[in-house]
Amino acid sequence: MDDLRDLIAAGTIDTVIVAITDHLGRLQGKRCGARSFLEDVYPHGAEGCNYLLAVDVEMNTIEGYESSSWANGYGDLVMRPDPDTLRLVPWLPGTAMIQCDVLSTDGTPLAPSPRQILRRQIDRLESLGYRAYIGTELEFLLFDDSFSAAWDREYTGMREASRYNVDYSLLATSRLEPVLRAIRNGMEGAGMVVESSKGECNFGQQEVTFRFDEALRTCDNHAFYKNGAKEIADLQGKSVTFMAKFNEREGNSCHIHFSLRDLNGDDVLSGDREHGFSDLMEHFIAGQLAALKEMTYFLAPNVNSYKRFVEGSFAPTAVAWGLDNRSCSLRVVGHGAGMRTENRVGGGDLNPYLAAAALIAGAIHGIENRLPLEPVTAGNAYTTDADRLPTTLRASRDLLAGSEIARKAFGDEVVSHYVHAADVELSAFEAAVTDWERKRGFERL
Repeated sequence: MDDLRDLIAAGTIDTVIVAITDHLGRLQGKRCGARSFLEDVYPHGAEGCNYLLAVDVEMNTIEGYESSSWANGYGDLVMRPDPDTLRLVPWLPGTAMIQCDVLSTDGTPLAPSPRQILRRQIDRLESLGYRAYIGTELEFLLFDDSFSAAWDREYTGMREASRYNVDYSLLATSRLEPVLRAIRNGMEGAGMVVESSKGECNFGQQEVTFRFDEALRTCDNHAFYKNGAKEIADLQGKSVTFMAKFNEREGNSCHIHFSLRDLNGDDVLSGDREHGFSDLMEHFIAGQLAALKEMTYFLAPNVNSYKRFVEGSFAPTAVAWGLDNRSCSLRVVGHGAGMRTENRVGGGDLNPYLAAAALIAGAIHGIENRLPLEPVTAGNAYTTDADRLPTTLRASRDLLAGSEIARKAFGDEVVSHYVHAADVELSAFEAAVTDWERKRGFERL
């Protein structure tokens, strides 16, 4: 904050973006004049309509949410800036951003806010003596068309930024470097540590990865990066999508690496059990597996999310764990202090706070109940008789609605809020007439 005051006094910063992450995983908020931010917003918070956690993708007001409706007058919520999130936005002149906790006007945390949901799970875990560390690997597709051109063409006939599978390719990704380098350098300028960028299997598909951190910071960085990548691409006349499945080729994943340490920062997952595990590691994995089906909604929150789950596609279908086994939902990688699980279920469209909260809640369930670990899957999980992930949003919605694990972890208000969000998405999809239907039925049916 002292640095920000100096930059504002020098005229280097004139705008401070005040942002929250909504229930759909999007950054929303206001651009504040720098002096007003320092004198008014930072000490007291900013207000916004509480419908920000109760709209659909189109920003339509939706009935049925307890926290926000015409019945309660669509009042305000409070965005309380968290100084730990303050950062420059290098690609926007004179701009800094701060991310916020979401409170009701009486100062209490607003239960359905994704950031507050994650904070609660972090607190639950730390009461057991452990701290969560997370890294997210987020994929996107890059197109040579601008967002405006893509909209005008209704997202058909778009030009992928590469014309063939560019997984690990250096030649093909060099052609994408103007955008990728701007993203990497922009994120470094915003205080994040970029590990790498690499090509992926689909045409124009890329992955940029960042150093892992404590769970809340990783999710703040994830939300900032996802929004920023779109802005940077747009400034170059390009577009990116984080849709889970844009076309029939490979989808966009968001693999989540997850580990625990004790409150002193020491390793707690490695030990002298089989595979080099500790007792805690066994309960840690077992709990995540036990909660996975019921929590799938938080990893796959949209109708489109479930189209990734294709056998043999590197997206998982089986509720199974393996050692460095990419056919499993949970892949255990690393050794010693670097040992961790990689959850491979999530798509690029997930809300990082909700996904991280679900993983932590599952781990707590395993630790508190000392769940035994099922045998490792050594071969192809796609061909085993292991339990399967839900394959539709409706099935996932029903599992969440009936989940005792989720209700214990999050509370009835939060579960009801996100079950209703699933209902909103399902109703919108079921009312839509798709291109697929027109092509099949216009002449031939």
